[in-house]
Amino acid sequence: MKPALRIIEVGPRDGLQNERTPLPTGDKLRFINHLVSAGLREIEATSFVSPKWVPQLADADELAALLPHGPQYSALVPNERGLARLLATSIDRIALFTAASDDFTKRNINMTIAESLEAFKPVVEQFRAERPNGFIRGYVSTVVQCPYAGMIPTQRVSEVTEALFALGVNEVSLGETIGVAVPEEIEALIDELTNWPKEKIVWHFHDTRGTAIANAAVAMEAGYMAFDASAGGLGGCPYAKGAGGNMATEDLVYFAERNGISTGVNLMELAKASLPVLAQLGKPPTAKSQLAALAEEH
Repeated sequence: MKPALRIIEVGPRDGLQNERTPLPTGDKLRFINHLVSAGLREIEATSFVSPKWVPQLADADELAALLPHGPQYSALVPNERGLARLLATSIDRIALFTAASDDFTKRNINMTIAESLEAFKPVVEQFRAERPNGFIRGYVSTVVQCPYAGMIPTQRVSEVTEALFALGVNEVSLGETIGVAVPEEIEALIDELTNWPKEKIVWHFHDTRGTAIANAAVAMEAGYMAFDASAGGLGGCPYAKGAGGNMATEDLVYFAERNGISTGVNLMELAKASLPVLAQLGKPPTAKSQLAALAEEH
């Protein structure tokens, strides 16, 4: 039996949250339906953040009520107010966001790392009380380099990861936020992450300099089999000047399948899923495996 890769599709949330062109709820729903049809089974659908800060995701409550049955859906929850909104929906997976850099968290969520962890405590407690079987993810951004503070010590990443697990999260997603890392740096970080089972760690790479798949390959070789990715490479980081999009799900699927690792995803269907969204945003498709798959059909 082929080994299986776990893909968490973050396009509907992380891929869209910073886009200024507003997408109607119906178009987001069609995007998610296409992703489901392509075989994706874990989808980060939206964020219950203040519409003032992320107007693109102001329809989180409405979208959550319309999600198709089947996949496991998650949503970013920034605070207790966001959690209250999520608890009115059927979504039973939440994500909390911090970083390995105080400079980054201050600019992003107006808190230090320590303050963000303290703010998570009542969110975790209430979620566990309301959804005993629910699932909590902790995001750690800037795990290699911060656009403001520079290089991040691997030990710092380990400390924040430990703090999140101590809070009671089920898994931690390590974000290489600005897309500068090369495999040697990911190897160094992996060498630091010896305290937790590999299945509790997810990797979140950005492809600013075209190194996302190379970094994912290093993680796979080390035995990690869970990755965030975004259809069409949608997304970026507004707090990191020049930061490109997320690792494209198409590139991850192609690389894994070509290496004999099962993803359960139909690459051709996936390649088509983000096209309507890209068209509305006025962007051409740029993900290499997406372009190659589309070219093969014609």
